[in-house]
Amino acid sequence: MAAVPLDSEPITSRSAHDLVGTWVRRSPDATAVREAVTGREMTYRELWQAATRLATELTRHGARRGDIVALAMERSAELIVGILAIARCGAAYLPLDVSNPADRNTALVTEAAVRLVVTAADGEPADWALPADLTWLRATVAAAPAVSDQPTLDEQAGGDDPLYVAYTSGSTGRPKGVVVPHRAVVGLVDGAEYCPVARGDRVVSLSNPAFDATTFEVWSTLTAGGTLVVLPAVTDMTLDDWVDLLRAEAITTMFLTTTLFHMVARERPAAFGTVRNLLVGGEQMQLAAARAVLAATPPRRLVNAYGPTETTTFAAYHEVTAANLVGVDRVPIGRALQHTTLRLLDDQQRPVAEGATGELCIGGPKVALGYLGQPELTAQRFVRLPDGEMVYRSGDLARLTPDGGVELLGRYDRQVKLRGFRIELEEIERAIMATGLADVAIVEKVGDGPQALLVGFVLPGAGSAPTPSQLSAALVARVPRYMVPARWIVLEALPVGQTGKADRAALLALVADDGPGGAESGDPVLAGVTETWRDVLNLSRVTRTDTFLDLGGNSILAIQAASRLTERLGVEVEPHDVLLATSAADLVDRLRDRQPATL
Repeated sequence: MAAVPLDSEPITSRSAHDLVGTWVRRSPDATAVREAVTGREMTYRELWQAATRLATELTRHGARRGDIVALAMERSAELIVGILAIARCGAAYLPLDVSNPADRNTALVTEAAVRLVVTAADGEPADWALPADLTWLRATVAAAPAVSDQPTLDEQAGGDDPLYVAYTSGSTGRPKGVVVPHRAVVGLVDGAEYCPVARGDRVVSLSNPAFDATTFEVWSTLTAGGTLVVLPAVTDMTLDDWVDLLRAEAITTMFLTTTLFHMVARERPAAFGTVRNLLVGGEQMQLAAARAVLAATPPRRLVNAYGPTETTTFAAYHEVTAANLVGVDRVPIGRALQHTTLRLLDDQQRPVAEGATGELCIGGPKVALGYLGQPELTAQRFVRLPDGEMVYRSGDLARLTPDGGVELLGRYDRQVKLRGFRIELEEIERAIMATGLADVAIVEKVGDGPQALLVGFVLPGAGSAPTPSQLSAALVARVPRYMVPARWIVLEALPVGQTGKADRAALLALVADDGPGGAESGDPVLAGVTETWRDVLNLSRVTRTDTFLDLGGNSILAIQAASRLTERLGVEVEPHDVLLATSAADLVDRLRDRQPATL
């Protein structure tokens, strides 16, 4: 059933913050936001009043309906105040990623014509390196004076008015700002049978604010009278401590990226036994991981969720059970969400025959308005069909399953998903070329699940011979870190296929030959570290001088490695130990310094 009944008023005219206001009136003293680590909490009344205060300040600084206001802060109670305040003054919020290169965030706020930036009370504008002419305002959890003392706010924004802008990777080298209106978010939370959230439910906040899963976490919770619980990232503590915190906070609903789900499923398959709704999305769900969780102490509902940013977080879902995994070779994305249509069309936008492969096109009020400042690209991807419906061309190839669900088969283009991030490989290639270190650059994704990584193949320019560290350092100033290849292969010549194009199969064959040297050691502790890294990273050999990150490791794989080393060595190893070690031998030294009697 709907989190908040919408009565006879169509969802296409409602505003998302109006639905939150309903719970301010119904349950003003219920907890709206909680920070698990600090213990700070805000009731619905306190959240609304704090948002009123900030919205009033935004209005005084010129924020108007249709403006875009940047959010420069990480997950916190202040972030929720900022989101709600910006919506209430009629503007749209643009969440920035603190890990982005400064030039990228500068380009985003410039394209969006941002004049105002909201940060946390203890945030420093210098940390974000944004243009100096922006006006910075601070979100606080302090309550506002009586609402009657406040100037009138523009609460009429709704329907097709923009609510937020989310940037995704662009194949032209230019990020794409997806403009999502109020009606799309209202459509996401209204009648949400794919993941019912009810009054009093406790929903996890785990996603990067710039990642569109935040839309589900924040708005599904606050429009249902639930509590949004801000948890630390899994990489901030040991896996066992994180699982204990999940249970201690009595979490009922959570979303995990597919890669993170795979990691937890492999290491602690019973971790979700106290959760009622577990949504997983971002990449193809592995059958083995799903079966492991279902065979342990499973959540009440395990849902494989699918949806591009352009269709407001989720467009399809499949409830995964042990029974419906029998006899299948991949987990489908299932059926359309409420207020959503799924169509399989050919390149002329005509329906394909039953059982045939077509491009998945998504319609309904949850479809975004288009790309900010890119009308030609908007016209290519957002298409009106002969029957009048506007659909988003996802670029995903799919077919119907015998039970009427949808199964993804691949991509029209070269877009990939990695640890929940949607990445255009061409954008990385263009950025590498722009460094001046290569005449040719090709990037491919290799591996699946937590072992997946990006490999960069470069043909150096005349007289240059860049090292992997030089390539990474040059690229990290141009793209987010998750888009920097974990492994580099510097070519002497570019393999060419029969068509005259780069032979990508030949390039990928080089990856298997690019492994590090053999493990060396009569030291059982060092052997334990190198063998664990080898298993986690799916490598044939690891040496004492190898670095976890240089071998293709990442924060999620570090959780897995730390968990296994803790069990293997009998000492507590945390993810940051693995990530910060300059080599396998350095990690051993760190552990021995900490617990010399044990090691």
